[in-house]
Amino acid sequence: MRHDTAQRPSLGDLRGDCARCFGLCCVALPFAASADFAFDKEAGRPCPNLGDDHRCGIHDRLRQRGFTGCTVYDCFGAGQRVSRVTFGGADRRTGAMNEVFPLVRQLHELLWYLTEALTLPAARPVHGDLRRMRERTERLAGGTPEELAALDVAAHRRQVDVLLLRVSELARARSGGRGKSRRRADLLGARLRGADLRGADLRGACLIAADLTGADLRGADLIGADLRDTDLTDADLTGAFFLTQPQANAARGSSGTRLPGSVTRPVHWTA
Repeated sequence: MRHDTAQRPSLGDLRGDCARCFGLCCVALPFAASADFAFDKEAGRPCPNLGDDHRCGIHDRLRQRGFTGCTVYDCFGAGQRVSRVTFGGADRRTGAMNEVFPLVRQLHELLWYLTEALTLPAARPVHGDLRRMRERTERLAGGTPEELAALDVAAHRRQVDVLLLRVSELARARSGGRGKSRRRADLLGARLRGADLRGADLRGACLIAADLTGADLRGADLIGADLRDTDLTDADLTGAFFLTQPQANAARGSSGTRLPGSVTRPVHWTA
């Protein structure tokens, strides 16, 4: 039984590091020809662009070559963990490794949310519960391949979500905004230019191609919101929480877009 819990993860640890991974996302995950990918690929089959050194041969030209989907993806550090820890650093890509990687990726995403929640002063009343859930999630992510394959990740996610909902309520109550609930709302292509969305509940909302130019999203909950091609030009996301790097990468923004400190400004955003 392998449980590497000596060091508690920080948000910096929960980011993909391709140099320490065997290109697992380029092998384990499937994709279909679309606006995001130039061709079909089955799960378990290496992408033709993946080299023998486990690195992408067109990494600096992905968008130009039709692989926008690759540029918005992040494994939250699961790739290096499965490559270097779960399977002991053996330079190989096995069927078991491909099966385990998506499970660990889900657990690492939960670790991201739990770790971020512990940075929110408003969530202090549940910090104890958050620490215990984070330690439990870390133990699960550090399991052996056999333990991970037998794990019901969906059931664990539901338990974490109950706690994150409480965090959301506490954090949005302190935001000072209207806190309107738009949970799982269909806002595809919505015109929300300049909208006051302070403290809004946008969990799981579909905001594909929505216009949020200049919108006020301070203190909003963005967990699971679909931000593909969402226009965040000059929007204010200061204090927005549960926003991940893949979500930001999928959106459009500008130098005037204000982001929470946990997210890096995507390089493809306009200057």
